[in-house]
Amino acid sequence: MQQFPHSTSGLRRRISRRFAGLATATAAVVGLTTLTGPGAQAADNPYERGPAPTESSIEAARGPYAVSQISVSSLSVRGFGGGTIYYPTSTADGTFGAVAISPGYTAYQSSIAWLGPRLASQGFVVFTIDTNTTLDQPGSRGDQLLAALDHLTQSSAVRNRIDGSRLGVMGHSMGGGGSLEAAKDRPSLQAAVPLTPWNLDKTWPELRTPTLIFGADGDTIAPVSSHSEPFYNGLPSALDRAYIELNNATHFTPNTSNTTIAKYSISWLKRFIDNDTRYEQFLCPLPRPSLTIEESRGNCPHTS
Repeated sequence: MQQFPHSTSGLRRRISRRFAGLATATAAVVGLTTLTGPGAQAADNPYERGPAPTESSIEAARGPYAVSQISVSSLSVRGFGGGTIYYPTSTADGTFGAVAISPGYTAYQSSIAWLGPRLASQGFVVFTIDTNTTLDQPGSRGDQLLAALDHLTQSSAVRNRIDGSRLGVMGHSMGGGGSLEAAKDRPSLQAAVPLTPWNLDKTWPELRTPTLIFGADGDTIAPVSSHSEPFYNGLPSALDRAYIELNNATHFTPNTSNTTIAKYSISWLKRFIDNDTRYEQFLCPLPRPSLTIEESRGNCPHTS
């Protein structure tokens, strides 16, 4: 009985030590949580731009950034036919990734102009270009897309707003085929988005650029069976790639404002030009067939 108070004191000391250890462990967990919270993720990805996306924000006609634009005369550039640069007006977020977009056969930049402010308002510098002639073939259009990106990053009035390591290409019809050519010629490109593309070359095993191809179920000029589908199937199987076939659409659907094209183009460009994994949720799992989507294919989850 004389030892009971002593044992009680020892028990209290052991309990006290356990609580102290628990407090230390809790503090360590809190510290770890702090280090891996949103602030740390933002630091891990300095290219992330804009607020967290939602379904409605990427379907909206305009994103969070106010947009300005500059007309570029064909007389002031080399290698392509001039165009219009759309860019976020504010410089508060630093530099942005950039995208050059080519029109199709016989077409002018006006045919793809809707993409300029729509993409720029989501946090990109966008260059919708005219080609040297309206009859230029995909190989030439690919060269012109690269010339436009070089102008953007080296000579344009907004060059200081652009991160030259974060570039992509888009294009419609022969311009879409040109975007594949540009990605083949410049593997450092971060993203390519061909829109109902046309090209005589059907396989693209050389591509190293994450590529999203849009086809149209009613396309009679570049039918998906002989263009978009073989292009997609010809990409390396290990490449981050996707194919979305638009439902009740034609070859010219990309020439007018289209929410489905915008939604998935924005997500693809954000995911691969900005390395912004917040947009992965809109790409993976693959979009299901709907009133606007006939089918989709791709490799999920994405690896780069």
